[in-house]
Amino acid sequence: MKKLNIAIVGLGNIGSYLFQYLNLNKKILSKKNNCIPNVKYVSAKRKNKKRKFKIKKDQWLTNYIDATIKKDVDLIVELIGGAEGPAKKLVFNALKNKKHVVTANKALIAKYGDQLSKIAESNNVNLEFEASVCGGVPIIRSLKEGLIANKIRKVYGIFNGTSNYILSSMDKQNKNFKDVLMDAQKLGYAESNPTADLNGDDVSSKLKILSSLCFNSFLNSNIHVEGIKDIDKEDIDYANSLGYKIKLLGFSEQIKNNIYQRVHPTLVKNNSHVATIDGVLNAVIVEGSPVGQSIIQGAGAGAEATTSALISDISSILRGNVKFPFSISSKERKKLKFNNISERNFSAYLRFEVKDISGVLSNITNIFSRNKVSIKRLIQNPKKNKGTSSIIIITHSSKDKALNKIIKIVSKKKFIVSKPKLIRIDDY
Repeated sequence: MKKLNIAIVGLGNIGSYLFQYLNLNKKILSKKNNCIPNVKYVSAKRKNKKRKFKIKKDQWLTNYIDATIKKDVDLIVELIGGAEGPAKKLVFNALKNKKHVVTANKALIAKYGDQLSKIAESNNVNLEFEASVCGGVPIIRSLKEGLIANKIRKVYGIFNGTSNYILSSMDKQNKNFKDVLMDAQKLGYAESNPTADLNGDDVSSKLKILSSLCFNSFLNSNIHVEGIKDIDKEDIDYANSLGYKIKLLGFSEQIKNNIYQRVHPTLVKNNSHVATIDGVLNAVIVEGSPVGQSIIQGAGAGAEATTSALISDISSILRGNVKFPFSISSKERKKLKFNNISERNFSAYLRFEVKDISGVLSNITNIFSRNKVSIKRLIQNPKKNKGTSSIIIITHSSKDKALNKIIKIVSKKKFIVSKPKLIRIDDY
């Protein structure tokens, strides 16, 4: 039986789990793929760190970049992370030196995927990145293979477990944002610095990759991104009273010849499938023809889920398949038009915290009228003990730029006591 020599670079939680998994499951993986996965080398920042497994002396690479030039390395698994620095250097060098690469690095693929795919294609090697999007949810292989017959028109869903855990815990446990974030960090669901999860950057990277695969286009950074930091318990409660849940969603859709990419908190109907996805789970919904709608959900992060995706990619290479990283050749991928969402129409939830004085409501509704945004529903909730009032407005479908203009105008009024909120609604 043939043998494929593997170098694992990066031995954090995921790298360590993968190393042990490959050693424990070598026999069954060899049988399933008719090729032996052999972990030849490993490399990490600290050689002397205490680990639960043994690394043979001749397995350790002091300089990680040596993996790219060793003749007895066929495949490099990059688990360093980050779009720049050692991860970038390793993957570029590996592909240039005709080594297959498997990575879980969404930031790297979202930024340099186009360049890396061209190098992989010209050297007839694989660049696989199933683990970079939604952990154990096999969405990339589904788009490349299972849904290959389909013309995709839209992909959307919950792509970040940390933000989903925070929003669903605020809803279910009656806790505020700060307390739930602390819980998530203690449980290991959120990093000590969770900025990329909370501000939408993590979802943005994943969405760029999915867009490219769905629409056979090059990666594009024209993407609207908002995070969940401004969502508070009152927003969650008002959403519930209106029949909605709040989720951080990523959307990419083709309308005529334009692509729109957006990441933002969204009100979804509480009887929709997306509304039921709680905790750290991810869910990806693909709409295309002839299949209609497909939903794939599962664990979006963690060593076990990520290893599941990494093994899928490694197995593809064990079978001797050399494929285009983005489904089709770089020569065939298109430069499509990616538009911003300012001219798109959305229904929206707007919340204004105001001084409880006469004339405020008519002032606000006049601003809506002047900007040609019609009001579908209005709730006024006075807080007598504070001398303030909450005004909640649900709009009919209106231009995004008009909705944002209203927020800008109202936020400057003297009767406003805190930053107004705008959350788009997905009514489908």
